[in-house]
Amino acid sequence: MTSSTSDAVRARSDRAFLGHPAGLGWLAFCELWERFSYYGMQALLVIYLSNYLFLPENIGNVAGMDALRAQIERLIGPRSPQQLASVVFGLYAGLVYLTPLFGGLLADRLLGRTKTVVIGASLMALGHFLMAFESSFLAALACLLLGVGCFKGNIAAQVGALYGPGDKRAASAFQIFMLAIQIAVIAAPIVCGTLGEKVGWHWGFGAAGVGMVIGLIVYLAGRRYLPPEAPLVKKNDATALAKEPMGRAEKARLVLLLAMIPVLMLSIVGNQQYNNAFPLWSQKHMDLLLFGWQVPVTWLQAVDALTSTGTMLASLAFWRWWATRRREPDELTKMAYGSLIAASGPVLLVLAAASIAGTDQKVSFIWTIGYTLLNNLGFANILPVGLALYSRAAPRQLAGLMIGVYYLHLFLGNSFVGWLAGLLEEMPGTQFWGLHAVLVASAGLLLLTIKFIFGRMLLPDDDGDDAGTQKAGAQPAAAAA
Repeated sequence: MTSSTSDAVRARSDRAFLGHPAGLGWLAFCELWERFSYYGMQALLVIYLSNYLFLPENIGNVAGMDALRAQIERLIGPRSPQQLASVVFGLYAGLVYLTPLFGGLLADRLLGRTKTVVIGASLMALGHFLMAFESSFLAALACLLLGVGCFKGNIAAQVGALYGPGDKRAASAFQIFMLAIQIAVIAAPIVCGTLGEKVGWHWGFGAAGVGMVIGLIVYLAGRRYLPPEAPLVKKNDATALAKEPMGRAEKARLVLLLAMIPVLMLSIVGNQQYNNAFPLWSQKHMDLLLFGWQVPVTWLQAVDALTSTGTMLASLAFWRWWATRRREPDELTKMAYGSLIAASGPVLLVLAAASIAGTDQKVSFIWTIGYTLLNNLGFANILPVGLALYSRAAPRQLAGLMIGVYYLHLFLGNSFVGWLAGLLEEMPGTQFWGLHAVLVASAGLLLLTIKFIFGRMLLPDDDGDDAGTQKAGAQPAAAAA
């Protein structure tokens, strides 16, 4: 019996955690705390920058900020504290999706996944604690970005490595893994947000740091249950597959997938603005007083997390029901419909802003519920569906790389959203949110146009003209996420 065969047999017999290998429990619990730290910090970041750190009396305390601000303003003009906060937040939120590309290379070619994850967790914990000092703010962000890059993709890869080929538990393993993330996304804004807004900013960031330390301890404690390290990839092996020639159909498909990235960027601007401009708008224009107590604006992100969980489940149930009665639409059609639904979220905020225009009144919290429902219902049919499309349609030689390319639209989208959020100070709310509705709706119309003109190029191989080019090595969308 070979080593790989014995590993697979051992994996199938390990059912210590809810019928899954014990390592899944350790990895999921570690990921829960890592996401708690990440989303706790993210919930506070733009409010902290806009309301405190980037004010004229404080921004001079940040080491290196003068140089960064000069570069930003050289590109897009003078920025107020709120505008600068949105730009920096957007850059941070975008780079989070870029650094895992380098973290994956580091693990595959030099260090292995376990060492890279430990380094990533340590850097993130350091970054959170550096947030306690105003002077080290930019150093803190650098540590957090490098840490996420080392951690994010590699721990997900370790989940997949717990299972041998053909082990059907792998799909449900990622569902459990994602459930741990959802718990963190709900809890983090409540805990860290409340501490940050009601006690002190550094208390909130400190809580995020403690969460990351707990995650690191959990990971180290469960190391003996983790999958064995895969052999490091040699340069010659890594390029062998890429040297295989692509057919004409594969090349055309590759060009189309690359050309769609800017369209996908537009499709997410309404959703990504929820963590940037929306809390800034809400703290000024939304009534968050509950029984005489001012609800922290960061709690809105917990509402978003709860809603996104429900809409994702509802979307899955709907398409499963639809498939029993009619033919299920292809990915492009789903994404187009999702964009058009998501565009109706900012439309609701246009109505909310119009209802208080020219007055000192504030809108009801119920508008948040409507916005998150429509936004997340649409988003449930954009991001995961797009991930499935790129995983399936990518040329076999570039299957893994194309997942990273797909995430580029989140990098570009968050950077763009950071600039868009600056318009909040220059436009009335009706125009600001109306612009977002138009951008997201235009993405939906463009996706329908792409479907009408080029849709046949992206059909599954058994439905299109590219029979015989099925990618044996393409990974499931859930695993890639």
